[in-house]
Amino acid sequence: MASGNLLLPLRQVVTIEAKMASKRDFFQDPVVERLLMKHGFRVHITNMGSREIAKQDYEGYDVVFPSGQPAADLISRERARANRPVLLYRPFVSPIVLATYRDYAEVLTTEGVAQRLPGPGGRPMYYTLDMRKFLDLAHGKRNGVQRDSKGGYRWDDIDRKDRVRNGNKILAQTSDICEANSAGTYLGLVAFVEHGNDAPDSEAEAEQLARKIKPLLIEQGLPSSERAETYLSPDGPSIAPVSVIYEHQFLAHQIGHEVDKGATDDERVLLYPSTRFVTEPQLVALTGDGARLGELVSTDPELQHRAMELGFRARNATSGATSDELTRFLTERQIPVPTTSSGDTRAVLPSLTLLEKMIEIVGDCPDRTGNR
Repeated sequence: MASGNLLLPLRQVVTIEAKMASKRDFFQDPVVERLLMKHGFRVHITNMGSREIAKQDYEGYDVVFPSGQPAADLISRERARANRPVLLYRPFVSPIVLATYRDYAEVLTTEGVAQRLPGPGGRPMYYTLDMRKFLDLAHGKRNGVQRDSKGGYRWDDIDRKDRVRNGNKILAQTSDICEANSAGTYLGLVAFVEHGNDAPDSEAEAEQLARKIKPLLIEQGLPSSERAETYLSPDGPSIAPVSVIYEHQFLAHQIGHEVDKGATDDERVLLYPSTRFVTEPQLVALTGDGARLGELVSTDPELQHRAMELGFRARNATSGATSDELTRFLTERQIPVPTTSSGDTRAVLPSLTLLEKMIEIVGDCPDRTGNR
């Protein structure tokens, strides 16, 4: 006698071929995988940096999901030239932040380079970082005075209370600048500050500026592709005291730490640059199945809620604005809510062509034809 289960219709599962950068954190989450399967999707991910996604061939893929707008714009532009337009989806956002450790944040605060942001309790989780003063230290300038010796300041030079005991230069470590959106975005941020809070508007200006800021970005060598993993490792403080990551990576760690330990990780904190912009990760749908996936993750309440649990600022599917649900979610769990200063400067990236040129110069990257 046949079981009744055999009479139930089988749901067809579509396998989505995808190239993704850091936002694969969302799609590789077990809860997200189960929710997608419920809707008939399985996502097979090829992992690479945002710029690599844009540079390499994406034939045979349904979606690509670089971590920021520049790479998505490169893809959209090339597809438009080939008369093969794409659909873009923005399900969530995540700001670029500088992740550090409490002792380092307090050293910068004592120096007048960082400032504690208001929060519950006496030990803040968030600070604002004066980008001009931070970069001045890397140039060897302190309190408006340029030092005589060449080279920038090291942590030991400004650590009056021996909190950190680190002889490394005061710089923010990024992922590979030739591959990662976070690194390219930080390059744009540094360039904006170094250019008098303005983006370069000519190729000559961009090339000159790129050579000027190059030592601020690669002085200690280009590190591994996954900066957040290093930051969250036990050896993080000695390897990279300040790391460029995404806000959701920090919040996901704090949410998980609160679940596992009953309290937040008190030693890891964030520096929000006083000059900043929010990254706009864009899921680029290349096929009809890719578009169905993009629509689903942008509008499905369960997937949007899970994005929030993973530290993302989910967008309202109707208005496009980021919702307040992340604030409520963190507050309910007694996790401090990120705040930023009302006096922060909104940075502007160079145009796509100029940003690409600057990335190639700073990282000694091959151009889109493979030449250096």
